[in-house]
Amino acid sequence: MKIPQPLMKIGRLLVDIIEVYIPVATFIILFVSFMSQIVARYFFKPLLWPEELSLICFVWTALLGGLYAKRDNSHVAFSMVYDAVKPDTQRLMRIAGNILMLFAFILAFVPSWEYVSFMSYKKSDVLLIPMNIAFFPFMIFLADMIVRVIIDIVHDVKSSGIGGAA
Repeated sequence: MKIPQPLMKIGRLLVDIIEVYIPVATFIILFVSFMSQIVARYFFKPLLWPEELSLICFVWTALLGGLYAKRDNSHVAFSMVYDAVKPDTQRLMRIAGNILMLFAFILAFVPSWEYVSFMSYKKSDVLLIPMNIAFFPFMIFLADMIVRVIIDIVHDVKSSGIGGAA
């Protein structure tokens, strides 16, 4: 089944917004609030809100930025054993590892959703931001990783000939 080109462009834009533009924006907010906290501490009176905002932005930046690392496969990996084996064995190791990750992410999805939803009653101390907003990027992270891991598994299975198509 071929996906129409306009739909592909919209999908890529949405993924870029989630994996690139939001982490960049939250990092800029994190940096500015962090620097304003330092300036206020040394030249004026200490502020409470920049620390809280920095922590929330850090969560958003780290989780959504990690999705971009998965897209590029540029995350840190200890691959001494992996690099020492043949390509077919590497493919089987990737399939096995991705199946384990997929199982873990799927298993964590519902309890995580319940916890994030539950945290809507609690607000941050200074800015009064609902904590479900602070924790929501984890749900985006899980959903995106589930899709990407499934794509990786399908790609490796197809290229290995395990699924009947080589």
